[in-house]
Amino acid sequence: MFALVGAGLAGMMGAMNRRHALLILTLGACGSSGSQPGDTDTGSETGTPAGVLLPPANVAFDYQLGGAYPLPAGVGVVSRDRNDPPAASAYNICYVNGFQIQPDEESFWQGEHPDLVLRDDQGMPVIDADWDEMLIDVGSDEKRAAVAAIVGDWIAGCATDGYDAIEIDNLDSYSRSGGRLDEDDAVLAMRLFADAAHAAGLAIAQKNSAELVGRRSEMGTDFVVAEECNRYSECDVYTDAYGDHVLVIEYRMNDFDAGCADFPGLSIVLRDLELVTPDDGAYVYDGC
Repeated sequence: MFALVGAGLAGMMGAMNRRHALLILTLGACGSSGSQPGDTDTGSETGTPAGVLLPPANVAFDYQLGGAYPLPAGVGVVSRDRNDPPAASAYNICYVNGFQIQPDEESFWQGEHPDLVLRDDQGMPVIDADWDEMLIDVGSDEKRAAVAAIVGDWIAGCATDGYDAIEIDNLDSYSRSGGRLDEDDAVLAMRLFADAAHAAGLAIAQKNSAELVGRRSEMGTDFVVAEECNRYSECDVYTDAYGDHVLVIEYRMNDFDAGCADFPGLSIVLRDLELVTPDDGAYVYDGC
């Protein structure tokens, strides 16, 4: 569908398979009562390609998008920004903002790909006001292919760096587009990202957007990264489709406590909303 950047993809895949074998041996000692990384559950019955490793279920999880730091004791799964290195001896998820433009990347999109910035009737970028982020235009086959070529390069980079999976953020950005994008646009773009991840030997998460769970097979997603699904009573929507392969981030103690009680088979982490590092006084971390 589009070319992934970098030569020697076959060699990279072989290296990743060896790394996955080492990961299985390492995480097998985590002591979780849920499925372990060495289990045969690769999700192939739902379309996950053979050899693509899903995150282990019910293993301690951390969400480090605000900056990488040493893993808390017992953590076996971590999500980090694509510009940070993966952690040793853990299952690593690479965060990619595939549907919106982070402020530090505005010059790249505006300068090199202005036609891929979603615009209003006056030609101004459409903004997600909550995060002050421009939306990416995935509203046609041509634009989706162009966006997927860019994001596909980032995905290939995550694989080269040693990540095991991809987390594509803002799948629900169509809901903030003022009607310029719709669910179909998001689902079709997500499928291109999933194909790129699978081609690189990586699993890919559905990030939030419980309303799209029923379209999992169309998107090609393998597991879930869900923010505040206890707060909004959505966790069971995800588990109905993905089983225990649901990683949950809560930002309020009462939601975290409720999730730990109601979903003992899930990896659930309590974090501060800004996801700061431990040297910041606002840092919060707990897990169950």
